[in-house]
Amino acid sequence: MKTARRFLSGSLLGISISLAPAAVGTGWAQTDVLIEVNRGRTEGVFNSGPVFQRAILSKPAQPAEAAILYFRGSPGIAQIKTVEDKSRNFQPFMRINQQLFLNENIALVLMDCPTDKWNGCSESYRLSQEHADDVRSVIRVLREQHGIANIYVMGHSMGASSSRGLAKSLGNEIAGSIHSAAMNVAARNGFGASFLRFPYSALPAPQLHIHNENDACPSTPYAPVKDYAGDNLTTVKGGIAEGDPCGGGHLHSHQGREELVVKAIISWVKTKKVQAVIGE
Repeated sequence: MKTARRFLSGSLLGISISLAPAAVGTGWAQTDVLIEVNRGRTEGVFNSGPVFQRAILSKPAQPAEAAILYFRGSPGIAQIKTVEDKSRNFQPFMRINQQLFLNENIALVLMDCPTDKWNGCSESYRLSQEHADDVRSVIRVLREQHGIANIYVMGHSMGASSSRGLAKSLGNEIAGSIHSAAMNVAARNGFGASFLRFPYSALPAPQLHIHNENDACPSTPYAPVKDYAGDNLTTVKGGIAEGDPCGGGHLHSHQGREELVVKAIISWVKTKKVQAVIGE
């Protein structure tokens, strides 16, 4: 049976919202909301269509105390069109543990690149003021239409180029940033090249780095993170090292330690206390 959807006019110009109540499970419920903001620019010289910044908000049943804006790993572009695009864009450790966030009144927001970046959402864009302004348009909706004051940005692997770039660009506009299995060695696509000399110590809002000590993905080694993250690092020990070393079924994506990783993130959002080691 398909869930009925209704469209509402946003209180801000250029915003449309689609609501899709999710199924009620074991004592919890959520509402998935498609956020779409017209960014006031066009696709390009050969396409005069408007550019949209889209995101999918998963709201807990109770008023959310905070929201985590999540930027997915490779290929890094979610290509959101409807709320049904949510599940395929969350890495497994996030997808299977959504209830843990919702139970703590933390909303999840799956972020996309704007539609004019669907053919290439580069690291240089993710470090730009344009990216910050695009994300601000979603943050404005979360605050003004959903009453969520505390905003965190989180990126996994390739997506950590966004979470780190936004941590710098947005400064104290956000409550903190979370960087999971972040790329820190240049890959062929250019991602990771900007971060060995990144000014982590100058970021004004709190930050959490979370990384498996045996991450085998060539672009996300543990040693550089240990050097630059300092006391803001949660080291993940153990897990299941099988499948693609850079994929969703390996230590790189916290396989075998999924729930522990999510609980460590939740604890940090709630208390700002960093668990130095999990999974021992």
